[in-house]
Amino acid sequence: MVRKTDGSEEPRTIEADSRFAVYSQVEKNGESIVSLEEGGGFAMPAWTSLTIGTGVKLETKITFTKNLAAMLSAGLTLSRALSVIERQSANKAFKKIVNDIQEKIKAGTSFHEALADHANVFPKLFIAMTKAGEEGGSLSDTLKIVAQQMERSSQLTKKVKGAMIYPIIILVAILIIGILMLMFVVPTLSATFSQLGAKLPLATRIILGISNFMSSHFIIVFIGLFVLAVGGTLFLRSKIGAATVLFVALRAPIIGELVKETFSARAARTISSLLSSGVEMLTALSITEEVVGGNVFGKIVGESEVRVRKGEALSVAFLEHPKLYPIFFSDMIAVGEETGKVSEMLGQVAQYYETDVEDRTKDLSTIIEPVLMLFIGLFVGIFAVAMIAPIYSLSSSI
Repeated sequence: MVRKTDGSEEPRTIEADSRFAVYSQVEKNGESIVSLEEGGGFAMPAWTSLTIGTGVKLETKITFTKNLAAMLSAGLTLSRALSVIERQSANKAFKKIVNDIQEKIKAGTSFHEALADHANVFPKLFIAMTKAGEEGGSLSDTLKIVAQQMERSSQLTKKVKGAMIYPIIILVAILIIGILMLMFVVPTLSATFSQLGAKLPLATRIILGISNFMSSHFIIVFIGLFVLAVGGTLFLRSKIGAATVLFVALRAPIIGELVKETFSARAARTISSLLSSGVEMLTALSITEEVVGGNVFGKIVGESEVRVRKGEALSVAFLEHPKLYPIFFSDMIAVGEETGKVSEMLGQVAQYYETDVEDRTKDLSTIIEPVLMLFIGLFVGIFAVAMIAPIYSLSSSI
């Protein structure tokens, strides 16, 4: 739905590469977006995400943004700064992109419009903040904020992932060791038990049965494991898989609070960065909804956009969802609205949650280690009792 210059509203279908491109196209005519729904365009199959990418890492984009901001602050023109970055870049794919942006700027295209042509590399947040910086005449300062936003978001993600890497490695190692033992160690013991004609307990018979099946059908087993691994990866990448993982994580002890604070920090940092760069509130909320993602947290940001558009306070939507966005989050927004410092307050909220997430991830590593030790002990204990107990029983009967 589009609001025209005379104040009337009309439904309109617009074809564009991104939501940002739609906003830009409408705003050029002096009109505004009332509501926006994405149509059912063609979507690539999920498996393509495993092999197709932009070829540009986040670290490369952060370095690009920092260097560009520094050179603009030093007095270089945008075109010359891009030329320097292009020559220094070791990434062939990114070098080509920078060259394309430079050529378009020389032809009279604005910087944010040139970036929008590479929306698969530069996210909507990056493009919108660049546009605000260009229009406000403070591009170098805005780029510094963009770099800071991307860097802090990257650090937060790395901390959370880092806390999960250790237990995942341990569990994978246990799985591999277990498969190897079932395929190569247990068959030897199975032959011994058969020769002696020992009466075996239920646990031992189960392990021997699994071992015999894996040894006799090892090709089927490996194909099954491969299909399971690929299928699991595709499931986790899908909307249903991501929603399922988030549902479970939110209800898990300790991890639930970590997830809530991570999303709260991301939302607060994004809105704060956009507002401080001069992006108007409704656009900032629309972009933040995309950055946070199409999950329950993103939907609440989308709901807040609708409420603000109707004239309600920004804090209202968040106050109604204390189980997802903590009370502190909405209270700080309310204080910011009362004092006219929403951006500053959200910046403080983001800093608080980022620090707290860092502390929690450290504590999580400390808690996970003994739990893993207990799990490993249980695994070894079950195997030992099932396989060694019959041997002791045979020895005592001789």
